[in-house]
Amino acid sequence: MRINWNNIKIVFLLVIVVFLYAFSSVRNGARKITEPKIEFVGEQNLFITHDDVSKLLIQNQLGGLNITKEALDLNGLEKRLLANPMIDSAEVYVSVNGEFTAKIKQKKPIARVSTGQSFYIDSHGGVMPLSNNYTERVPLVTGAINKNELENVFIIANKVYNDEFLKKNVIQIHQKSDKTIELKLRQSDFVVQLGTLNHLDKKVNNLRAFYKKIIKDKAVNKYSKVNLQFDNQVVCTKV
Repeated sequence: MRINWNNIKIVFLLVIVVFLYAFSSVRNGARKITEPKIEFVGEQNLFITHDDVSKLLIQNQLGGLNITKEALDLNGLEKRLLANPMIDSAEVYVSVNGEFTAKIKQKKPIARVSTGQSFYIDSHGGVMPLSNNYTERVPLVTGAINKNELENVFIIANKVYNDEFLKKNVIQIHQKSDKTIELKLRQSDFVVQLGTLNHLDKKVNNLRAFYKKIIKDKAVNKYSKVNLQFDNQVVCTKV
């Protein structure tokens, strides 16, 4: 019987490859992870600090750094981070050499409720707690506010945040019990009666044109109320 040495060589090489792969996988899985490297994505004004994130990872999930890659539950760690009300998104991964990294994106506050309770409204319309580390300069929200019914306030807060004129000038959003909205502007004493949020873009355009005119005429302090609730009209009450 003739022995096919080529086939034997191929089988032998395959066995070696499988062995090396298995050995490498076991050794890699048994590698201890490093101390977490925390990276913040986007703006660097930190409502939650590097140390805060590190503690969430190490103390509450990792039980210290004496843990192998194989035993690390990355999905569980991400869920733990996302449970924090300051965090919008989180990505956790470990490199081949055991370097442990967490990429964090914070929530973005667009308004600050200041009633019986104090909290931010974030860019998704959710609730975000205040931070001891940093305070965002955003419009105050006052009046009849229900923490579980923020949709109406979020619409106007989001409009203010994304409109250059409103973002520059609006310092307060007040919601009355009937859910109509009033605004206070920077460098003026009058109240802007916006009413309901129907035809919001048209009302904002009317306010922009009116404000530009009174700035030009140096008449900012001549009015106590500016009513935008009527179609195509700006009805003013003088001081």
